[in-house]
Amino acid sequence: MLVAALLNALASVLQRRTTRDQPESAEFSIGMIRDLLRHPVWLLGICSMIAGFVLHAVSISLSRIALVQPLLVAELPFTLVMASWAFRMRLAARDWLAIGMQSAGLVAFVACLAPSDGDPGAVPGATWALGIGVTAAAIAAIVVLGHRGRREHRAALLGIATGAAFGLNSALIAGVGATVTHGGGLFTTWQTYGVAVLGPISFFLLQNALSAGNLVASQPGFTLVNPLVSVAWGLVVFGEHARGWPFLAGTLAGAGLIGAGTILLARSELLDPDVTHEHDGEADERAAGQRAHS
Repeated sequence: MLVAALLNALASVLQRRTTRDQPESAEFSIGMIRDLLRHPVWLLGICSMIAGFVLHAVSISLSRIALVQPLLVAELPFTLVMASWAFRMRLAARDWLAIGMQSAGLVAFVACLAPSDGDPGAVPGATWALGIGVTAAAIAAIVVLGHRGRREHRAALLGIATGAAFGLNSALIAGVGATVTHGGGLFTTWQTYGVAVLGPISFFLLQNALSAGNLVASQPGFTLVNPLVSVAWGLVVFGEHARGWPFLAGTLAGAGLIGAGTILLARSELLDPDVTHEHDGEADERAAGQRAHS
């Protein structure tokens, strides 16, 4: 799962390098996707995302969703480090502190949560429908708010919606894995077709989140909300059980560190659109100068 997180981080950075040039009027349009298809860097990012998705799906199928999904939080520090290099943006000491807090929180959270039991294949259809309905309604509400928000706030809200969609998609993948494990067919379970429908929707939301603003604004949302939604599904819907006291205290402390690191990162100067655009422009000028001398 850590390799999947690294590949997802690489995909985000590569895709952002292309989507940042998309005009605001192109958001939520199929034309934006058609234009992006003509960029090799964006296509390389898609290949990286697909590879990460495959590893992600295998991990979920082999283990409990509430155990493996939190490891995706590692995608956030991976992305920030790659983005600082790709966009020539210097990470301040406070940003590194935030990354350290999130990493330490992730270790504590995963080590102390250690869920057991639970079986997505044993969940009644009505429970699946209720869980999907609640999650989908929340995603729709966040997308509406994000679409009306200003640039960086729009990116942050669309990032949260994307993370929730990815989390729901992971729950469906877990259902597919459980069905196949119990002897069912891959193409006879309804969750497979749910993934086929939700996957493109999640991808579309991701491209709009990346296009809406700075990567540092959108990345925390789809990196942190994804495992949060997945853990909720594992514990509430799939019947997985977390360890009790004193491990519960460690789980809560880890979650607190992750949240505090995220809040600290949200106050980074890299979230300032003017600072971001200045760095983007400088990077583009340097690249143009190198091409002129070559």
